[in-house]
Amino acid sequence: MSSPLSSRRAAVLAFLRERAAEGRPPSLAEIAEEFGFASRSAAQKHVHALAEAGLIERVAGHARGIRLAVGERPDLLALPVLGRVAAGQPIGADIGLDQQLWLDRGLFALRPDYLLRVQGDSMIDDGIFDGDLVGVHRSADARDGQTVVARLDGELTIKRLEKRRDRLRLLPRNPAHAPIAIPAGTDFAIEGLFCGLVRQG
Repeated sequence: MSSPLSSRRAAVLAFLRERAAEGRPPSLAEIAEEFGFASRSAAQKHVHALAEAGLIERVAGHARGIRLAVGERPDLLALPVLGRVAAGQPIGADIGLDQQLWLDRGLFALRPDYLLRVQGDSMIDDGIFDGDLVGVHRSADARDGQTVVARLDGELTIKRLEKRRDRLRLLPRNPAHAPIAIPAGTDFAIEGLFCGLVRQG
């Protein structure tokens, strides 16, 4: 399995794609300015790594000699980061495109539709930590025991789903947090299924 792009390198790639679509690939100086790099050599390092990965091509002798590689990488997914999800008490989801990452399909059990950034520690026993990006596969249905992103009274949380004939609960995976009971008539919906995560360094 190939390694996923770091968040910074994925952001550089997204910037290159955006500028290439406008017909004006950026120079190294413009990349450095866009991302606050101290020098063009830092931009050069990212560009070189993307070229080595086959995601872009360099045209020798041109200041703006960066172009996207021919063809698509079938092993990569372009996933938007859409706000936050609580691993603790539910929080309002600041849904809106935060960034887009290109990630290895092999990271995920199901194909995710988007990513959410985890805030909180209620899922640490399942290896989901504060700051992780979780992949979410859109689905309104889930089985007992699956980890889901749920909307509760207009706010999002990630928990294990417990479905019983007489009750519905969202279970944390940290003994410091209490289960969340879902009484009948509550404004509640399954937004999607957890299908993997990315931990950014």
